Amino acid sequence: MAFDTPPSSDGGTLPESLDIPVLAIRNTVIFPVLARPINVGRPKSVKAVEEALATDERLLGIVAQRNPKTDDPGPDELYEVGTVVKILKMVKVPGNKLNVIIQGVARVKVERWLDADGSMRARVRTFPNQPDETDDVSDLLRNLRELAQKIIDLSPQIPSEASFLVRSIDEPEVLADIVASNLSISSEDKQELLETFDTRERIEKVITILNKELQVLELSNKIQTEVKGEMDKAQREYFLREQLKAIQKELGEVDERQEEFEELKRNIKKAGMPREVEKVAFKELKRMARMSPGAAEYTVARTYLDWLCELPWNKSSTDRLDVNEAEEILESDHYGLEKVKQRILEFLAVRKLKQDMKGPILCLVGPPGVGKTSLAKSVARALHREMVRISLGGVRDEAEIRGHRRTYIGSMPGKVIKGIKKAGTNNPVFVLDEIDKLGSDYRGDPSSALLEVLDPEQNDTFQDHYLDVTFDLSKVMFIATANVPDTIPGPLRDRMEIIRVAGYTHEEKRQIAIKYLIPEVLEEHGLTDEMLTIGSEALDKVIESYTREAGVRSLKRELAAIARWTAKEIASEDREPPVNVDPAMVETIRGPIHFFKEVAERTSVPGVATGLAWTAVGGDILFIEATKMKGKGGLTLTGSLGDVMKESVSVARSFVRSTAIDLGIPESAFETLDLHVHVPSGAIPKDGPSAGVTMITAMTSLLTGLKVDPTVAMTGEITLRGAVLPVGGIKEKVLAAHRAGIRKVLLPSRNQKDLIEVPDEIQDELEFVFVSRMEEVLHETLGKDNLDRLREELSLVRQAESTVKATGGEAQA
Repeated sequence: MAFDTPPSSDGGTLPESLDIPVLAIRNTVIFPVLARPINVGRPKSVKAVEEALATDERLLGIVAQRNPKTDDPGPDELYEVGTVVKILKMVKVPGNKLNVIIQGVARVKVERWLDADGSMRARVRTFPNQPDETDDVSDLLRNLRELAQKIIDLSPQIPSEASFLVRSIDEPEVLADIVASNLSISSEDKQELLETFDTRERIEKVITILNKELQVLELSNKIQTEVKGEMDKAQREYFLREQLKAIQKELGEVDERQEEFEELKRNIKKAGMPREVEKVAFKELKRMARMSPGAAEYTVARTYLDWLCELPWNKSSTDRLDVNEAEEILESDHYGLEKVKQRILEFLAVRKLKQDMKGPILCLVGPPGVGKTSLAKSVARALHREMVRISLGGVRDEAEIRGHRRTYIGSMPGKVIKGIKKAGTNNPVFVLDEIDKLGSDYRGDPSSALLEVLDPEQNDTFQDHYLDVTFDLSKVMFIATANVPDTIPGPLRDRMEIIRVAGYTHEEKRQIAIKYLIPEVLEEHGLTDEMLTIGSEALDKVIESYTREAGVRSLKRELAAIARWTAKEIASEDREPPVNVDPAMVETIRGPIHFFKEVAERTSVPGVATGLAWTAVGGDILFIEATKMKGKGGLTLTGSLGDVMKESVSVARSFVRSTAIDLGIPESAFETLDLHVHVPSGAIPKDGPSAGVTMITAMTSLLTGLKVDPTVAMTGEITLRGAVLPVGGIKEKVLAAHRAGIRKVLLPSRNQKDLIEVPDEIQDELEFVFVSRMEEVLHETLGKDNLDRLREELSLVRQAESTVKATGGEAQA
């Protein structure tokens, strides 16, 4: 409510009905008696003012429009009740606009609209204010005056003249209109007051509105008074503290505890925490200020605040977004691994185009020693980010990930928050090493705790139990490493992008040794390439005869042993540099050869077949041995076989028995002989269906007496009908076959597409045969001609037996 212009005379007595020009007004309502200026700019409005000025009475009707957004309202868009005003003064301004001072005269109601050229005109009925001097109205007037006076007193923005104005008006209807015109209410509510012709009713409505406004003002003043009191109190305390500091400074005394609190305050403000976290930190600081420094809780609170202040809430490292430069760094650090490098470069490219993208969550799966962890370090260097690594192998406590609650003695945050603090930025490359070796016990399941950490939709509000506030992990690039994906729980595996890192070929190992391992080994042992040279043939011998692995860890150990021997020879002056290591010296330094290409020797008798297996450390060859003895058709299995592998042996036996005649095997063999199937390296557990074709081949070789081609290895699952089904780990198995000197590999037909992952040089050195039936496998391994010959021989024997039986004699064995 804000009082403006005091009333003046009403301009004389008005007739009951008038024909006057009408001006539409928006966002306000004009009341009788009051004088005020208005701005007129619309053509119809300007024409209406000019028509009113052309008369002696200068009377103009002003009616509010219902929708203030309408620029050219018609009669239907105006209220019926308005105000007749007298134009006191008019001034033209540039732009064909008018500044007009008007004075309200009386309420009017439009009876009908008249035709007018370029303006609006109407016949209106006038409703002059009628004095009402009854006692009830006098009481209402007194109440209205008191309320208005109270509002004036509580509102410093209302001028003091308004108080005199309210006291000087004795007409209830006039005071009600003046107060109504100055109320801070909507135009709709003011229009309702204008349309209230009865004086008593109008005063009552105004009093109701004043009471509401008075309550709001009183509450507002109360709040301001309380705030001012708190500010005065705070200013007084601040002044006293500053005085105390000045006195202590003059005396040479320092309040160490106060200095500690001030330092914590500065650290909290400098940490850049989110508003909610900062609120928690100051609350804890306030609680700490009330504690005794000797209390155990004091140290707990201090440690907690230190953790909050030291975390990188808004500190990020700037990514290196040059894709070409990042590619050079990755290539210089690692040989091969094209698929992983491509994925990192794709992330960089997207990050360059979209600045606020969430960090990817990758899982590098592969055998030991292929460079998964070192690759993560290289990624951090390529991105120009900090790197932090935590090992999850053997972790069994959920609190290792989420932290312990502060109610426990010696509680600390979990490994994730510790890693973020160690990195010093909120967007490091975070390596979760050996994620497939997580455990669980009565203390919880850490893999379940990692579900939130590795979920891009949730980790922006990760909550550590110790901190008990949220921390945004969405900018972190998580890279997990694992040897076997099968042991990772399904929900956790689903949250990560699995990238398989296969083992290295012989040529890849050679290049890695030349570019990375040998220079690194020389530097570690204080040697130079001028002091030690390992020849190409010697390096090949080390790779082939002293290591058999998917990675290069053992290779590095063998090279380190050669470097140590060389360092000893040079240090003891037994040899003069340079020392050139050749194949013969390798045996002198490292002793007898560790690994032989023994395939030919192992398969030189019937009943032995070479299979291909996938293990956690890469691919390997697998010998299936079968032997027979007199018995009653029994089957013995040894070699630490799992349930699936045992079932494969049973399926293989059933298939061989069902097709015995076609394979040239007497049916009586299965009733008079016991079979024993063994898979060497009995201490190592083995399982899986991919040895099915090898089982059938070994049994058929045993029962037919045919030797398996020693240069052939095979893999594939079988069915009772003899179909060969696809298997996994093709690249690792093919590399294992190549390492073992195999020349021909039998693969399921549906695995032909997987050869795209095998390096071209390996494919060129091996012959691949794709099979869909067991008959094809046996033709390749035992020879089709040999099987046909045995089948014909068996057929002749059976015909002879039939002839003997037909003549009534007995076949002699």
